[in-house]
Amino acid sequence: MSLTTGLNIDLSGKRAIVTGATGDLGRVMVLTLARAGADVAVHYGSNVKLAEKLVADITALGRKSIAVQADITDRASVFAMRDKVFAELGPIDIVCANAVIQYKWVNVLDQAEEDYEGQFRSCVLQNVLMAKAFIPSMIERGGGRYIGTNTECAMQMFPNQSAYVSGKRGMDGVLRVLAKEIGSHAITVNQVAPGWMISARDREAGTEYQEGYCSKVPLGHRGEDQDIANVVAFLASDLAKFISGAYIPVCGGNVMPCI
Repeated sequence: MSLTTGLNIDLSGKRAIVTGATGDLGRVMVLTLARAGADVAVHYGSNVKLAEKLVADITALGRKSIAVQADITDRASVFAMRDKVFAELGPIDIVCANAVIQYKWVNVLDQAEEDYEGQFRSCVLQNVLMAKAFIPSMIERGGGRYIGTNTECAMQMFPNQSAYVSGKRGMDGVLRVLAKEIGSHAITVNQVAPGWMISARDREAGTEYQEGYCSKVPLGHRGEDQDIANVVAFLASDLAKFISGAYIPVCGGNVMPCI
């Protein structure tokens, strides 16, 4: 995967796992990592048909791939997934923690307590379990990449976002601490924070432009799912070997971390 500057994102010989790989962003991540040369484990929750199609697409690119089902909020399930991946694909160099539980967004007073628990489990606990499952082998092999999918919402804190924001801000804390704890092992830990990205469902429905949202974005439009995958591939590569602990918005300037 070449950049216009002549720099090359080369993940040849690397193995990656993407959780939530059948989601709007995940499916583009796995194909982008494969095009850059990585073998990819495709995690799914329930959409086995799409997971198997992604495996076939990755295999057609000349890379190795397997589909793995797991509940990313359950320790036994995550560790069973790890064992399957290690046995069939090999030790993982790149973890992309991308899965999240979907729920209805309402105000704090009406939001069910279970929704806060669900966001904690899928945003915070997922990352704790994925780290425990996959980072020890990275330490043994002397390096690796851990990339979490956060969101611009974590900086916006708009009405009706409370459960989502609480989970993602908790995730941010875990991953920044993790970056400091394992940095000495040449393992980087970073987060990509998408805005409201255009995905396959928008292209099919013709809903790419959303006036209320786009009018507030400095670049004046929504980004593409591929924009997120490009940043993930960059963070997974040697080009980003000295970037760790970062929260990187990919949202056209809609949110801007300040110094």
